[in-house]
Amino acid sequence: MKIIIEGAGQVGSHLAKMLSHEGSDITVIDDSEARLRQLTTVADVVTVLGDPSSIKVLREAGCAKADLFIAVNPLTTQTVNIVSALLAKKLGTKRVIARVDDEAYLVPENKLMFKDMGIDMLFYPEKIASDEIIDMLKHTASTDSMDFARGKLQMVVFRLEDDSPILDMSVAEFTTAMTATSREAQFRIIAIARRGETLIPKRDTKFNYNDHLYIIAKREGIPAIMKFIGKDNVEVDSVMILGGSEIAEMVSAQLVKHQLKAVKIIEIDTDRCRELSERLPSEVIVANGDGRNSDFLVEEGLREYDAVVAVTGNDEANILACVVAKKFGVARTVAQVENLEYVRLAEDMGVDAVINKKLITAGRIFKFTLSDKVRFVRYMSGTDAEVLEYTAAPESRITQAPLKDIEFPRNAIIGGVIRGSDSFIAVGDTRIEPYDRVAVFALPDTVKEVDKFFK
Repeated sequence: MKIIIEGAGQVGSHLAKMLSHEGSDITVIDDSEARLRQLTTVADVVTVLGDPSSIKVLREAGCAKADLFIAVNPLTTQTVNIVSALLAKKLGTKRVIARVDDEAYLVPENKLMFKDMGIDMLFYPEKIASDEIIDMLKHTASTDSMDFARGKLQMVVFRLEDDSPILDMSVAEFTTAMTATSREAQFRIIAIARRGETLIPKRDTKFNYNDHLYIIAKREGIPAIMKFIGKDNVEVDSVMILGGSEIAEMVSAQLVKHQLKAVKIIEIDTDRCRELSERLPSEVIVANGDGRNSDFLVEEGLREYDAVVAVTGNDEANILACVVAKKFGVARTVAQVENLEYVRLAEDMGVDAVINKKLITAGRIFKFTLSDKVRFVRYMSGTDAEVLEYTAAPESRITQAPLKDIEFPRNAIIGGVIRGSDSFIAVGDTRIEPYDRVAVFALPDTVKEVDKFFK
């Protein structure tokens, strides 16, 4: 697949690295020679220096024969991304995607208008991140979660603490004990993230301290699984947000709609505080101060909040603020961490959940490189694997025999199936039927092979 990426910023560079590893032919356009030079040290890509909205530059990049054009330049106005995407489509690119920075563009009627103009998808990374944070504050016992078919099946990620009752228990022992405890708890452990590696567990795999368990289950069985593992949901009724970023603004506005008792933003820049106070509902308190100062946070009532969300522009500050919050008894912490090398560090230091704009954006875009049978792709924090939802095509390989007989890729696992109004956990004897919606967990080197089973 020939893919052109416009913009070598954080998101564009991450996409270039990820997609080049998938074997795609990647060309990156940027008007900064320094950014392009840096990118070529970490990714196998062709670079084109020039104005991304120039027809001459777009022709030179190969838009006439490209399969996908991704306009993700964060350093200019969204107009450049939209114009370059539209030009790429007119020049012959099959599908185009554009990054925007205005939530109004994502209103259904506006999205339809851009679709008619030729842009296949618009995305706003900060809006995606804010939605993820709201979801994380709902599922407070897990470090990450994902719903399939509006929650009929759920994937949850639990970190095992040093007092977890299932430490040193094997997968087989856990399954047997859990099944005996609750008949409703239909589930499957599909992966374990351990010390930077992602394991597809076997029956004799034992659980270790600080393991992250990836479990797919029917919604009604989640509470019993949580109780058995030793996890409790926290009722989040008050949130302190550190940093007055775009994400902070969107999260606080959504939290007010959920009628929380208290929402407070801590922001160091006086002008930004004034701007937030004018734009946000009166229920949101905006305090001017340094979120890195623990004494100041305590004065602002840190101990009284159920959750702290750290979304400043500094990864280290976000992580440390969450660590401090945990020490002061805050039940739930969420940190924005853009440096992928810091994600596991944050989790190891006790941060409950980590948000990364590059990962969540990459999942949305990676979908466009696969067959039209994949409904969505999601990267889960703490692992390099992908979670995909497919619709099984009639006569596809996945429908030809029970799962145990189809030689499904070794580094992938089918967790659950939605069939009409029913949902169930997949086992060896399960046979996928045409039009079933199937939840798959796969390591990166296996995704393209998995894709072939559903065509």
